[in-house]
Amino acid sequence: MIWQKLLDLGVSVGGKSSGHVRTLCPKCSDARKKRKVKCLSVEIEGESATGLCHHCGWRFGAGGNSDWKPIRTFRKPDYQPSTGTLFTQATKWFKDRGISEDVLRRNRIEYRKVYMPQDELEVGAVCFPYFRDGQVVNVKYRSGKKHFRMETGAELCLYGLDDISGDTLIWVEGEIDKLSLEVSGFTSCVSVPNGAPPTQSVERHLEYLSSTDFSEITKHILAGDADLPGRTLQSELVRRLGPEKCWTVAWPEGCKDANDVLLKLGADELKKAIEQARPVPIVGTVEASDVYDELIDIYELGHPPGASPGSAKLAEYYTVKPGQISVVTGIPSHGKSAVVDWLMSNLALIHGWRFAVCSPENQPVAEHVAKLAEIYIGLPFGDGPNLRMSKDDVASATAWIDEHFTFISPEDDVQDWSIDTVLSLAKSLVLRKGIKGLILDPWNEFEHLRSDRVTESEYISQSLSRIRRFARLHQVHVWIVAHPFKLQKEPKSQEYPVPTLYDVSGSSHWYNKADMGLSVWRNVKDEDQTVQIHIQKVRFKRCGKVGMVELVFDKLTNRYADERTGIFFQDTRSTEDQIEGEA
Repeated sequence: MIWQKLLDLGVSVGGKSSGHVRTLCPKCSDARKKRKVKCLSVEIEGESATGLCHHCGWRFGAGGNSDWKPIRTFRKPDYQPSTGTLFTQATKWFKDRGISEDVLRRNRIEYRKVYMPQDELEVGAVCFPYFRDGQVVNVKYRSGKKHFRMETGAELCLYGLDDISGDTLIWVEGEIDKLSLEVSGFTSCVSVPNGAPPTQSVERHLEYLSSTDFSEITKHILAGDADLPGRTLQSELVRRLGPEKCWTVAWPEGCKDANDVLLKLGADELKKAIEQARPVPIVGTVEASDVYDELIDIYELGHPPGASPGSAKLAEYYTVKPGQISVVTGIPSHGKSAVVDWLMSNLALIHGWRFAVCSPENQPVAEHVAKLAEIYIGLPFGDGPNLRMSKDDVASATAWIDEHFTFISPEDDVQDWSIDTVLSLAKSLVLRKGIKGLILDPWNEFEHLRSDRVTESEYISQSLSRIRRFARLHQVHVWIVAHPFKLQKEPKSQEYPVPTLYDVSGSSHWYNKADMGLSVWRNVKDEDQTVQIHIQKVRFKRCGKVGMVELVFDKLTNRYADERTGIFFQDTRSTEDQIEGEA
């Protein structure tokens, strides 16, 4: 007899040979405080039986004369939804949440006494039946203490599967939210069965999605909760369903989910929130509406100007915008690095910019610091016939340089000094020090890890693309000092011509991918030290224009001036220090 086989498992069914029996569980009842609670459900039919414990989840099955074995198929819940009137308690509970009786009846919501493992006894609970093809495949129970359970061993699936219709589907995080949307006129809506899963295992908790075909749905409206788990769930659904098919809902201020909007603002506002869902941006694309606020700023204020380089003459042709690349070229010894040092010193003094400087040619770092100190103080660093800066000046300059400059030194053997390494360090300095400028001087001193299958031109193009992405993403202006290939002197003047960006060694991409292009040139026979800065490339006209500016260079202070007036920049020392120095 079947009941004798059940006794062998420790399951007592009182000698019954058919029907449904509630009894004690041999796996967990003896170990619990409430030992007499009958938490094990047994279904007997002929010489077959199945059992499920609603507390510990133990289950078993047998068919005919076969050995007892675990059940490998989904268990069908012992649940027959009625169409009768709800209990008064449930009707009031839902009414307080804005859900009408018509919606409850349509979704076969009921109120029953069920066993809840959290309470270890049978309590009154709201029942949400889960349907697939008209059959109940699972039930979620919610008690008055806000305890939940679903049928153990039953199929885990979306709530509202049979309501999917048309080409649009709304996704929410709870049964109440699905019912709320039905109040607002939306029935093609599903809820994930257990809310938003833990963020660390969201992929594993959504395995049930594979049992449903969504190929006919062309528009998924994601209307989950406005919290971190909800956003994590949304991201995973976008990844699985495809961003091109997904829209997201922004709940009104002060509301966290669909039922919250229904209760606080009403069905019409909930409907409006769904209808105003916006498509998920596809990575790598931008819609005009995404930049509307920025567009209005430009309309009202105009294009933001670039930062002044510290020279009125030069500012007419060249200003500095974060997010751009300036390529600086010139014949060796004509002053490329000196111009860049002067530019970044001016930007630090006038605008408070901070810089990461990777300049292998200006080594050791102390020598580079001395040059910047001369620009800052306005006096020579070294001893000579001219007044030099004092030790207090050196201390003052060092403090200022510490505040505005960080040197990436290639003398460290621990790291390779490829462009990727420098960009990685610069990214850290964006976070730590807020740098707005990066100096790469000169290009040929870096380690260029180029594959034999990549031409030099292709490598330069790829490298400049990475640098440009870094500049735009972090809003950092990058100066790259690059040497031209060997030029021939002009026959008559025996002077080298002004090199262009197309003359830079390696590739025409130096011109093509630069936002701003400068060429520094001077007549080496000119004792007045006049330097020409040729602005050869300006991508955006609001940042400058193509042309040439002549500046006067003071080799004692490494400063440039618009005119030879004897004053190259404002003296940064106090009045007392200036008087003491002159004395």
